[in-house]
Amino acid sequence: MIRIEQVLAVLKKDKNFREILDQGNYYFEWENLAFSKISYDSRDADAETLFFVKGAAFKKEFLEQAIENGLRFYVAEQDYQVGIPAILVTDIKKAMSLLAMEFYDHPHDKLKILAFTGTKGKTTAAYFAYHILKQSHKPAMFSTMNTTLDGQTFFKSQLTTPESLDLFRMMAQAVENGMSHLIMEVSSQAFLVDRVYGLTFDVGVFLNISPDHIGPIEHPTFEDYFYHKRLLMENSRAVVVNSGMDHFQVVKEQVSLILHDFYGPDSENQITQSQAFNFDLSGQLAGHYSIQLIGKFNQENAIAAGLACLRLGASKEDIQKGIAETSVPGRMEVLTQTNGAKVFVDYAHNGDSLQKLLDVVLEHQTGTITLLIGAPGNKGESRRKDFGLLLNHYPAVQVILTADDPNFEDPAAICQEIASHMTRPYEVIINREAAIRKAMAGTKEDRDAVIIAGKGADAYQIVAGKKDASYIGDLEIAKKYL
Repeated sequence: MIRIEQVLAVLKKDKNFREILDQGNYYFEWENLAFSKISYDSRDADAETLFFVKGAAFKKEFLEQAIENGLRFYVAEQDYQVGIPAILVTDIKKAMSLLAMEFYDHPHDKLKILAFTGTKGKTTAAYFAYHILKQSHKPAMFSTMNTTLDGQTFFKSQLTTPESLDLFRMMAQAVENGMSHLIMEVSSQAFLVDRVYGLTFDVGVFLNISPDHIGPIEHPTFEDYFYHKRLLMENSRAVVVNSGMDHFQVVKEQVSLILHDFYGPDSENQITQSQAFNFDLSGQLAGHYSIQLIGKFNQENAIAAGLACLRLGASKEDIQKGIAETSVPGRMEVLTQTNGAKVFVDYAHNGDSLQKLLDVVLEHQTGTITLLIGAPGNKGESRRKDFGLLLNHYPAVQVILTADDPNFEDPAAICQEIASHMTRPYEVIINREAAIRKAMAGTKEDRDAVIIAGKGADAYQIVAGKKDASYIGDLEIAKKYL
């Protein structure tokens, strides 16, 4: 419940209030008005709703339909002249975030919140943190892969970081469920469009940075992408940063006056011994660790999660046990064919993560390696060039270009765009299942491997703006052809 007086007080405090337009000349009748719902979906609006008009695609008729359903008040950046009072603001997304906090009684103050950002590894690090914290605490988790508000039931997330009204609603539900901690992935987009405006995190973790999400509907430049990633550091009480990341000195200077821990090269916390399924650490978490996820980059994700959880009350024993228990759907999942060849299913979906995936597989598999890779339509267009140029450095790897969430683009055209940057042999098989079947049929011995990259645990293809569930997912398809 939120009263109109609270709404105005929050907006005025943030200097985001312009005026109330009272087209019905009955403003004073609304002075004691209270709302039991908040929403940005006009189909969900009624007489009890404070409605937020957001998005470039919003149409006046959406608002008119909501009024037919009883809507009496709305918040917007412009006057739609629909005959009901409007609260005009300068920035609707900032207004949404702060008013959602107020509506749900500031649930973020009742949780210890751990946030991860980085170009890659956010989901894996979040899962490590979840398994660490659940040893002695009650964590909720909002991740790209799955969300849980009670530690028992999990559901698929729609956005890396939910829209602010959904974010604080889910936080409130987690509090009601008795959760003590919340683990979040925070994307650069979350800061770009103010989904987390006004929120301060107890610990923020910066895993890495490389060019990604650069395009017409995302970040215009790498500098803009990096800037919005760094905003997590400014909005955290304590931070954990990878000293081996690109542009580390920029972040190091930024966090110099914040409580901070570094891990990686030339830091106190670094790996002293690394094998496929175990590693040793020096520093605050010194000791021996077992791990299910192969690759040194996954060990670094585990360290980041461990240091962050240490600040949030986890013991070293919790950290060791949590790391050992962690597996992540669609991240380095490994199947074995009847001939002994390995099949790796991984979410690697940009140049940097693909390079790390290739390197770790080539370290363990010394036979014929076949890679299936595509790129999504209508997003992350810079990845296509990155993939093509990267694959030129792996001439021994057989490459099959295939469909990966083409959306409104032609998947064949996307494959050709990747190929235009390649100076090495490749094959194009647009049908992803056919590509997987052919790659797996080509293995002969236990030294061989097939790498299916890009989609991870997604059991669908995005085509023409919709999820096509007839595609059952890389892992399930690979199991069919073992």
